Amino acid sequence: MNFPVVDSHCHLDFEGLEERLSEVLATADAAGVGLMVSISTQVRKFDRLLRITKENPNVFCTIGTHPHHAHEELDVTVGDLVDLAKHPRVVGIGEAGLDYHYDLSPRAAQEQGFRTHIAAAREAGLPLVIHAREADSDVANILEEEMQKGTFKPLLHCFTSSMELAQRGLAIGAYISFSGILTYKNAENLRTVAAEVPMDRLLVETDSPYLAPVPHRGKSNEPAYVVETLKHLAMVKGVAPEVMAKATNDNFFQLFSKVPRPERFA
Repeated sequence: MNFPVVDSHCHLDFEGLEERLSEVLATADAAGVGLMVSISTQVRKFDRLLRITKENPNVFCTIGTHPHHAHEELDVTVGDLVDLAKHPRVVGIGEAGLDYHYDLSPRAAQEQGFRTHIAAAREAGLPLVIHAREADSDVANILEEEMQKGTFKPLLHCFTSSMELAQRGLAIGAYISFSGILTYKNAENLRTVAAEVPMDRLLVETDSPYLAPVPHRGKSNEPAYVVETLKHLAMVKGVAPEVMAKATNDNFFQLFSKVPRPERFA
């Protein structure tokens, strides 16, 4: 591509990517993907993730506990998250939220962890990366309740939820990020939601190594493939890919304000 793109959500420390990281990053660069945010899922494994960002200037990270692991890290405090987020390579909090599809962690633990991360995002002034799966009403209710306690910056990542959650999120200032699922044949409802999200609230991501977009579906996903999702989102919105790249890049740097904006993204 003749314009740079950001992968706002990937997992470079996961199996399938970490062991071939040099190749993955080179392929991303060749595809025009100039920045990536590798998302934390377990605070206890944060050192490994942080090392990747230190060794690769185009990679930043977040700090947080995925809802699947919420019950394992309830001892992680708001202060712990805020302190870890002071590192210059840490640009967000999360991913945290609710997952009622797998229910790998008790729902009470998921909610407790979610609210802890919201408080940390509020205190740190960093965006909160939110995981929401089959829990739309509870996610929306918690976000609205917590926003009344003090503002924070929500990002509904890998959006696959209802129009209602999108509208309630947008109403409190949330950004919405779409993954390769947007390109799937059976994702017409999701494309309907994407069509309604304002251009100044959209981001794109891979969530790699999962959810590779068409035409790579079935393969291990990687940051280079975010370009396909961006092209598809541009088609849904009826704009040129260059226009969508500029919009999603601007939105990324507005939301992830701790990330320095390179000249190539000007």
